[in-house]
Amino acid sequence: MIDAEQRLSELGLKLPEAPQPVANYVPHLISNDQLFISGQIAKDGTGRVLTGLLGAGVSVEDGRTAARHAALNVLAQAKAALGSLDRIVQVLRVTGFVASAPGFTEQSAVINGASDLFVAVLGDAGRHTRSAVGVASLPLDTCVEIDAIVKIR
Repeated sequence: MIDAEQRLSELGLKLPEAPQPVANYVPHLISNDQLFISGQIAKDGTGRVLTGLLGAGVSVEDGRTAARHAALNVLAQAKAALGSLDRIVQVLRVTGFVASAPGFTEQSAVINGASDLFVAVLGDAGRHTRSAVGVASLPLDTCVEIDAIVKIR
């Protein structure tokens, strides 16, 4: 079994504080052996929201970085809900929303930033089903938002 927090350290990453909701919803909810994590936007380690539209000023590489930050926020929510990332059995489902200019079709490449992070931190438990969806805009003008469903022990 991988020690997720040790792996984060080895990767030179630090979990941010779990972001608080900005509207009328809860950031996470446990039902039986599943943890549902609300959409997490792309905020960097300083709390700055990564903004803009992919295909109109934001590169695929910058989008990948934003997806990675959103995924770190997903893991921060998981830790807040569970007390330890070691309770994660499997990331089951990830949905990635990408703020996209008309004609932009590389949402999948952008969301790879999140998928790659989950696997790097959690090993095989980070492998998941996924959708990558292009949208006209996202809250706070963020360029990426990620939500997840996780099987837990």
